[in-house]
Amino acid sequence: MHKSILAAVGTVALFFSSPVAAQDKSDWPGSMTIGTASQGGTYFIYGTGLAGLITETLGINASAEVTGGPVQNATLIETGDHLMGLVTMGPAYQAWTGASELAPGVEHKKLRALFPMYQTPFQVVALKSSGINTVADLDGKRVSVGPAGGTAATYWPRFFEAAGVAPNVSFSGANDATGQVKDGLIDAFAFAAGVPISAFAQIAAENPVNIFGFTADEQKKILEAMPELAAFQVPGGLYQGFPDPQGTVSLWNFAVANAEMPESLAYEITKLVMESNDRMIQIHATAAETIAQNIEKNTFLPFHPGAVRYFEEKGITIPAELKGE
Repeated sequence: MHKSILAAVGTVALFFSSPVAAQDKSDWPGSMTIGTASQGGTYFIYGTGLAGLITETLGINASAEVTGGPVQNATLIETGDHLMGLVTMGPAYQAWTGASELAPGVEHKKLRALFPMYQTPFQVVALKSSGINTVADLDGKRVSVGPAGGTAATYWPRFFEAAGVAPNVSFSGANDATGQVKDGLIDAFAFAAGVPISAFAQIAAENPVNIFGFTADEQKKILEAMPELAAFQVPGGLYQGFPDPQGTVSLWNFAVANAEMPESLAYEITKLVMESNDRMIQIHATAAETIAQNIEKNTFLPFHPGAVRYFEEKGITIPAELKGE
């Protein structure tokens, strides 16, 4: 397996007046949907801002849709329900190889990579009054792992098994889960998102909480069991009351498209994002990693021909086996 490559639906649409691009857009759709994840998570913020940027600049009405996250996004793209989506490379690899928990046995061969986004680290938040300070403390506790079909819901049960703990797991969106923590309906919320996680920042600003990742021993066990993950150091100061860095694990995220996305549209979206890094960082700080050098973090999913054209124009070589059709 490749290493370090492996991150009832409401719609939020942003429409802006758009300049007419000086190119043939006859095969472009009039609108497109970008699959994100639950509100309160980084995908939703990143994807909503990205949709607005595409709409404003490229003259196509793009909307960001709330979904269950990467597992569902991969299948929505494969089926053509969404033209584009955000995925974590662990779930994307499983979908590509036919091991998706949502569509087992179905190889998602219409997925094409566009550009790298950022790393998704895994963290837990609990009220200080709970006495929960480590993953080991979650044994027997009520723990939300985010929405079903998301990266967190896919990986946290595996982490619990590797760490030898058995929480009572439930599923909910990021905002709902932090609300349940505050109300005492659950004991902790174990999530995965680009940092700072907005839902974590909000609960930390309003309540005394513990936010943590993995001990060095837990991290070692997890990386041995799941080689698609990477060690990650969450910077200090991201959340109120947490000045020191914390160790955890992470997965890379990529924006992906259906293979049938017009080549010129894939080119223009990739070009727009790669050449608008300041604007992307304004959308979310994680976009500091949304740069061309990080395309190497994908070593299995073919790039869309439009993305290949852009990167090669910039002098970046795409391996032959990663040039999609």
